[in-house]
Amino acid sequence: MTPDELDRLIALRHALHSAPELSGAEQETAARILSELQRLNPDQILTDIGGHGIAAVFDGAAPGATVAIRCELDALPIQEESSLSYISQTSGKAHLCGHDGHMVMVLAVAEEMARQRPASGRVVLIFQPAEETGQGAKAFREDTKFAEIRPDMVLSLHNLPGLELGHVSLPVGPANCASRGARIRLTGRTSHAAAPQDGRSPALAIAQLMQKLAALATGGALDEDYALTTLTHATLGEPTFGVAPGVGEVWVTLRTATDRKMQELIEAVHVMVESAAADLGLGHMITYHDVFDACTNAPDAVQVIEAACHAGAVPITLTESPQAFSEDFGQFGKSARTAMFWLGVGESHPQLHNPDYDFPDALIPIGSGIFIRAIRQLLG
Repeated sequence: MTPDELDRLIALRHALHSAPELSGAEQETAARILSELQRLNPDQILTDIGGHGIAAVFDGAAPGATVAIRCELDALPIQEESSLSYISQTSGKAHLCGHDGHMVMVLAVAEEMARQRPASGRVVLIFQPAEETGQGAKAFREDTKFAEIRPDMVLSLHNLPGLELGHVSLPVGPANCASRGARIRLTGRTSHAAAPQDGRSPALAIAQLMQKLAALATGGALDEDYALTTLTHATLGEPTFGVAPGVGEVWVTLRTATDRKMQELIEAVHVMVESAAADLGLGHMITYHDVFDACTNAPDAVQVIEAACHAGAVPITLTESPQAFSEDFGQFGKSARTAMFWLGVGESHPQLHNPDYDFPDALIPIGSGIFIRAIRQLLG
């Protein structure tokens, strides 16, 4: 990558940063990415996959495997707080997870593939919508267009505050936790506040559930038995002094290192809610939102990333503990061998989703270089 090419990619990253779009609404972002890809003349471009998703295909000269590199299009519903010259121009929306940087790194891979196609197989560059809500990867894979590009291996990365700038953390096995939001609704019957005994209030059940749900968390190491329950919201009746409430809700985020443990946690929550509702004669309903399956790295994909880091003298640490963060990248593991690695942005860098977070431009050649070396290793 020449200095001029890097400067152009940085300028593009800043432009994407200033124009964020939320999950499922990435129309202009996708249009900008499409324009950049068309300039490079890939052998095939598929659009509107699972929403605003895009896939660019670069064919090799000989038959071989299909290797995909995946990044994300969406931003977050958070107000940015910074003095950046390219700060978000849309109130309440910002690229505070680094997806703007991820997109540009994959475009850098596209630049290299345009210069020199793989010797065999094909490279598919995936620009996926709606990662932040956990809906994008599933919709992308379930789209009928996905059958045209179904990869044998999919590689991805995420930047990581707290890890030294430019260093790689590569999980061996579990890579990201499973998580989902459980919205628990209890319904009874209102009554006059002077005669609460003539209604059925969910207040006691909600109070008990908040304690019991929190107690389901095991804490400790991020191993196969790890479980975290985070209470995020609760409501009870209406804001009035004259009515004993007839409805209430508790929202809790469930998080585990494995899908097996997640299923156990879900079953425990159902038993707990059913018991609390039955004791007080309440109706109950549980719905799930922002569902993320666990991500697990395949051994051969891990070896590819490790070799690509060593070949480029990128510092790398192998780890057996997943990140507590969730990622819908795990969906691609249902039909391909996958690996996600973490690329450090600095030990004192603002955390992901902080209002003053920004992706470091110095990572663009590092991340794209790892992907390019991985592709050359696999496809020549």
